[in-house]
Amino acid sequence: MFTSGQWVVAILFFIVFVILMIYSYTKDKALHKKYYKGSIWVLVGFISFILILFLIKIFIKG
Repeated sequence: MFTSGQWVVAILFFIVFVILMIYSYTKDKALHKKYYKGSIWVLVGFISFILILFLIKIFIKG
């Protein structure tokens, strides 16, 4: 499968990637609050739509 060197590189890559993602998010946090205000409702709507489709499938099947 993988050699020990490949595992080391993969783990280091993952750690650095997560650190950079956290850094980028914290740096852009103020912009996210400004430009994406109210975007939680899009997520709520999407989850509701999926839930409704799931319920329709259950009632039609049963």
